[in-house]
Amino acid sequence: MADEARAMRRRVRVGIDVGGTFTDTVVIDHETREVIGQLKVPTTHHAPEGVARGIIEAIERVLVELRVAPEEVIFIAHSTTQATNALLEGDVAPVGIVGLGGGLEAWKARRDTRVPPIELAPGKTLRPEHRFVRTANGISAAQASAIIESLRHSGARVIVASQAFGVDHPENEERVVEVARALGLFATSGHEVSGLYGLRTRTRTAVLNGSILPKMVETAEMTARCVERARIGAPLMIMRSDGGVMSVEEVHRRPILTMLSGPAAGIAGALMYERVSDGIFIEVGGTSADISVIRDGQPQVRPARVGGHRTFLNTLDVRTLGIAGGSLIRERRGEIVDVGPRSAHIAGLPYAAFADPKELIGAKLVHLRPTPEDAEDYVAVETRDGRRLALTPTCAANLLGIIPEGAFARGDVEAARLAFGPLAAALSASEEEVARRVLELSCRKVARQIEELIAEYKLERATVELVGGGGGAAALVPFTARLMNLPFRLARKAEVISTIGVALAMVRDTVERNIVDPTPEDILQVRREAAEAAIKAGALPETVEVQVEVDTRRNLVRAIAFGTTELKKNDRAAAALDVEACRLSAARSMQIQPSLVQLAAQTDSFRVFVAERREPALFGLWRKRRKLVRVLDHTGVVRLQRSDAEIIRSRVGAVARDLEEAIARLTDFGDAGRSIPDTHILARARIIDLSGLADAEQVIALARAELEGFAEGEELVIIAAQRER
Repeated sequence: MADEARAMRRRVRVGIDVGGTFTDTVVIDHETREVIGQLKVPTTHHAPEGVARGIIEAIERVLVELRVAPEEVIFIAHSTTQATNALLEGDVAPVGIVGLGGGLEAWKARRDTRVPPIELAPGKTLRPEHRFVRTANGISAAQASAIIESLRHSGARVIVASQAFGVDHPENEERVVEVARALGLFATSGHEVSGLYGLRTRTRTAVLNGSILPKMVETAEMTARCVERARIGAPLMIMRSDGGVMSVEEVHRRPILTMLSGPAAGIAGALMYERVSDGIFIEVGGTSADISVIRDGQPQVRPARVGGHRTFLNTLDVRTLGIAGGSLIRERRGEIVDVGPRSAHIAGLPYAAFADPKELIGAKLVHLRPTPEDAEDYVAVETRDGRRLALTPTCAANLLGIIPEGAFARGDVEAARLAFGPLAAALSASEEEVARRVLELSCRKVARQIEELIAEYKLERATVELVGGGGGAAALVPFTARLMNLPFRLARKAEVISTIGVALAMVRDTVERNIVDPTPEDILQVRREAAEAAIKAGALPETVEVQVEVDTRRNLVRAIAFGTTELKKNDRAAAALDVEACRLSAARSMQIQPSLVQLAAQTDSFRVFVAERREPALFGLWRKRRKLVRVLDHTGVVRLQRSDAEIIRSRVGAVARDLEEAIARLTDFGDAGRSIPDTHILARARIIDLSGLADAEQVIALARAELEGFAEGEELVIIAAQRER
């Protein structure tokens, strides 16, 4: 009976998101993906244990207050601001560099491994100590020990080993790291943080990684011990800056990968909980808004810069604006001059829209400085008993009736109207006019950034959807969508979408290699390395999938592997939709009449819909026809969208031939050279992404690797479209 009870016990996922003010926690049912409990504790920046104290308190409260049994937890993870804050505030450990090189490249290696001072914050500079060893015959343990002791004597707490071509021959770097750790020091190496050539940037990235090692490892181990003491069997995972998670053991090697994991958590929530396939995700907090692009179910990434210096760390491309639901209004000489960047949270004021309307009768307008460095043109209202309340975009949106029922930002309309009264009187305008002006100023900042992203990523405007997350989403996203004439939706549980993202995140790792004219064998090798890296980071081997990209201009092969910490089951928790319901969803995405949308192909997991749209061309003198393609899963979510793509029904045994023929038909020869089509294969419950490769041979080799273990007669669908230039 006890075994049966255990078998029937629910399985839950716990996500913890460490924010600037609060540490939020959610518990999610693993099968249904529904939130079954949530709570928040103050973020413990100033506790002796740092933010770990708040994480530990959150775990303890989950078990008691939300009545979660330790054995029910199959996944637990937290995001962290610690790496970001340490680098932004200059709270880092002294680093010593052991530069290595031999032969003709020794003189250059000596120069490239000497990292100049990096200014992290005003008055806070990271100044690495540097030693160099010629390694024509390798480096002995005795040599390594002597030079490490020299660096320790100079104050180094962390050792970084970096060698010319250490990516290909890491033995000397590994020897130095091994000796340093044996001597009781923290250590890392260039090849551990990046597989790319470029000794100077690789060394700089390793130095930044090493500088935060002691603090990050201490926090990770402290929270991991708490999980063990709570008898939770699932290993603690940590959020990465690319939207995945990694194990505590990986934090010992590459803590820098957690930098910017806060914004990454929100995007993970948009992907895994809201299942956004294509759109612009806007996470609105109280002080700032994070904006990012999602294409084909993938977030966009870019190299991170620290202290103005380039690194080999890839982070999600998140644009942060100093405007949010709690931004303060600025008034000068009878005009609203701006909204933000200071917020009610920074000023320590509550929002007027959440007050009792009776309290605001007879309130007066006051000016203030949120911080001593600010101009005294920020405004608030002061009640008759001297209490001050903030006027914010959230208050303006409530006044105008924009915020929907049940939204986290929903306040009292009458309280908002009374609060805006004194400001409206000062501006000789109505409360509604002032509120509208506040939202226009606020949302045009967001709109400008969205327009830049649409242009930068060459997004098809007709398919752009705004998706709002965060507690302030309802205050800004609907009005921004109205200004831009774009569709929008607010995420479910928007106020904890980041925390949900942590709870649902997958283990993820990326391997990059510089290879000139990579062969199919080279690509498959990088693919294998990525899969092994994801497994090392905590993913079960049976769950790992890999996506490969080849950048011929940079001679770069990138493999992104992702998997889970538990075995996957058929994900049918969400209700399956019939063909007609999916057709309606496809039509909404295409912005076309449902009667014009046809079912072109389907598999057990996907349906492919097509429609033709006539669009103006040549300054409107004539109209061209465009074929729209949407791939939907069984729940009606658009998983892939393309224009003018070929849809090819195939089988595993014939896929190589069909791919070769499709690539030959669709290869484009333009001024920039030959460009093969982007190709995807719908196979079982997977969309195999073969886009971004350089030639047919690479595509076919990777397709064969991805379909290994499939029966020859299994049916597939190939989607092939000419690559955008």
